[in-house]
Amino acid sequence: MSYSPRLKDKYCKEIIPALVKQFGYKSKMQVPMLKKISLNQGLGAAITDKKLIDSGVEEMTLISGQKAVPTRSKRDISNFKLRKGMPIGVRVTLRGEKMYEFLDRLVAVSIPRIRDFRGINDKGFDGKGNYTLGIPEQIIFPEINIDKVSRINGMDVTFVTSANTDKEAMALFKEFGLPFKNQKK
Repeated sequence: MSYSPRLKDKYCKEIIPALVKQFGYKSKMQVPMLKKISLNQGLGAAITDKKLIDSGVEEMTLISGQKAVPTRSKRDISNFKLRKGMPIGVRVTLRGEKMYEFLDRLVAVSIPRIRDFRGINDKGFDGKGNYTLGIPEQIIFPEINIDKVSRINGMDVTFVTSANTDKEAMALFKEFGLPFKNQKK
């Protein structure tokens, strides 16, 4: 028997029937699905300290389980002492089983470790069913050794779905277990 991530099995066995029932889809192929998760970390201070990019790539690789790549500036900006092609961030895109594994670790382990956590803000939707979550510090991930962290950096996690509306995507994420803030009506 081959390995399958826990949330992938949950999606197939529990989430698809729940969303079909909730939205009245005619086919299970209409049910929104998670396509990819993109992790992005901007390291503006890397302009003066080149070692920040190396440590950022190393940390992002540990967090995601997949090799991260540095992002480079597209143009010169003299006010920021920025030249075209300078590394200014780190990114990684997860798909398939690694995506589900990361989502499982994010929901079950990392998000509960955020200080003074009251729930995820529901204002991060883009109108097309995609959601972006800002994480204030990378040390919430258990893969990161706090003693080796030279600088605390935040990151953005973008969930790309096949949902047509934000309402469908919100239902999908709630089924996956993302803890959104209680909405007051």
